[in-house]
Amino acid sequence: MKTDGGAAAGPGAKVLTEPAGLISDGHLEVPIANVYALAQVQEAYTELERRHTHGKIVLKP
Repeated sequence: MKTDGGAAAGPGAKVLTEPAGLISDGHLEVPIANVYALAQVQEAYTELERRHTHGKIVLKP
């Protein structure tokens, strides 16, 4: 899969369809380093700034 960067790529459904399908089918794993409630956004950014995470930082509502 190849996407264009910048505004041309945009986070639209068309761009996200292929990776979402791969994740759903179990062909692509997205490691999650930690999940934070939206109210904990400062803590999430603090962890992100340390640059020692092995996976994505997720914010949930």
